[in-house]
Order: sequence, then structure tokens, then C-alpha cells
Amino acid sequence: MTSQPAFILHSRPYRESSVLADFFTPQGRLRAAMRSARGKSGSLARPFVPLELVLRGRSELKSVARLESNGSPRWLTGASLFSGLYLNELLIRLLPPEDPFPSLFEHYSLTLDALAVGRPLEPLLRAFEWRLLVELGYGFSLDRDLNGQSVQVRRLYRLLPDVGLEPVDQLQPGLFSGGELLAMAEADWRFPGALAAAKRLMRQALAPHLGGRPLVSRELFTNLKESSRD
Repeated sequence: MTSQPAFILHSRPYRESSVLADFFTPQGRLRAAMRSARGKSGSLARPFVPLELVLRGRSELKSVARLESNGSPRWLTGASLFSGLYLNELLIRLLPPEDPFPSLFEHYSLTLDALAVGRPLEPLLRAFEWRLLVELGYGFSLDRDLNGQSVQVRRLYRLLPDVGLEPVDQLQPGLFSGGELLAMAEADWRFPGALAAAKRLMRQALAPHLGGRPLVSRELFTNLKESSRD
């Protein structure tokens, strides 16, 4: 039983006094039961708290042998909170269990830090979505099309998920300009329309892997924004 850093992605009641938790660690997404979770460990069974975790068991459902705080919680509120919940839902939905993703874990931790200090949300979310796609093997080039040709500023392209960018000659819904794509490749969010285009691109790229089931966190965030306008 070795100790490892961890965050809880989601937890729910399990049996009489236990909690079933999905953890994200450098060794991947792990599911474990926390016995007697109404005690000290239960206060740690919430998202965005850096933890030190020891698990036991060899089945997919493990048991928590030790769980301790490993730093200050990331206090997220408002839109930052919903953004953090969105990241967690993506990881639960897309990460295969028990596959190690150490660099993605580090990127997740740094993204929570940035959300907690109020950095602009959209660039953080787009960077995380892109990193997740790349780590899962679903990434594609932003500066070359699927034929290996350089993306041209004034051309239009459509995304073929898991294949790449295809140049098109006729207007149709869901296209991207070469200028937008090249700005995304450089994370140049000053380019007009680049952030909005990046949001559309990531939605198109993620959709096939989410299986058509909507993201609860995205719906909650949309409802929050609509309520704030009333």
C-alpha cells in the first residue's frame, strides 16, 4: 500500500455509514469505499481538497486505508465552482479506470489553483479540454489539415473528430477559419473570435466520446447564467 496524492472527483453515500468516491490520482481514476465516512475522513470527502491517499484491495472497487489532507482546499465559488465541477465530470466520464495519467493530474491541480485565484475561465477550460483529448489519444493538429498541409489563414475547415481538420470550399454550419485555428494553436486569445471558436471546436471534439448524454455540470451552469439574467 503506497501513498499518493489525490483529489475526489465525486462521492455519494454507500451502505450505512460509508461513502463511495471516485478519486483522481497520478495513477488514474480510482473508485474506493470510505468506511465510517461520518468520522474524520468524511470531512475530506469533497472535491477540490488535495489529499494523500492509501488504498487497499486489488479489485476495481478498493477500500480507503488512509486519507489525509495534503494542502489547503481550493475554494471555488460561482462560475469557478461550476467550472471545477465540469472538469470533474469530464474526468469521470472520459478517463478509463486505473490508467495512469500523471501529467494530466498535474495539469488538473494547476488548473484548480488558477480557478481559485480568479484567472479568466474560458482559456483555462479550453486548455484543459485540449490536454484531456491529447492524453486520451484523441488530439489532432491545429496548424495542419488531415492531408498534412499547413492551415491557411483565409481558408475554412471542418473538424472530423479523431481524424483532423478538413478544408472545405462551401459555407456550412460549424466551420472554423484558418485564422481562428492558428490562433488556437498559439493560445492567442486576442485574435477576434478565437475563444468562441475554441469552445465550439472542443464541444465538437468531445461530443463523440461523451456518448450523447448531456453533461450535468454544463446544464447547471447554463441554468445559473439564465437565473442571473432574470
